[in-house]
Amino acid sequence: SMHDKRYSGSDLPENRAGRSRGAIGRFLWRWLPPLVWMGLIYFFSAQPDLPRAPGPWLDTVIKKGGHALSYGVLTCLYRRALRPHIRDSRTLRIVCVGLSVAYALSDEYHQTFVPGRNGNLFDVAVDGIGACAAMLLERWLARRRSLSGADPQQVSAAQ
Repeated sequence: SMHDKRYSGSDLPENRAGRSRGAIGRFLWRWLPPLVWMGLIYFFSAQPDLPRAPGPWLDTVIKKGGHALSYGVLTCLYRRALRPHIRDSRTLRIVCVGLSVAYALSDEYHQTFVPGRNGNLFDVAVDGIGACAAMLLERWLARRRSLSGADPQQVSAAQ
């Protein structure tokens, strides 16, 4: 009968469409930020010549710092997107760092096709350091949050 629980109306086409739109919205909410960030990285990598800071040492520090920061942010955005799908936090961090390093490799390869630029494995290492640093910071903050709910003696012993 129509009042039977099996016919709750959840299988009606309009309900399936609503669930589908919700799934698309959730997908975009999770994945649009890392995809946009990847697009920004790609855009800057496609520039034949980036502005230079005064002095070669300062230029190197700023550019390598930018590399590390950019890939640290990308790793955090990957984590945000994948958190609902990977429950184990250690596995999640490792996967996110792996994705960031893979994108760094592809980005350096992309730069080999840009006039005035060249691919550089040292930059991939710097990007990987930024990705790892972001996940270490995330882990440290998560532990601090979990300890803040504990009694004060446990918190002081852990610090």
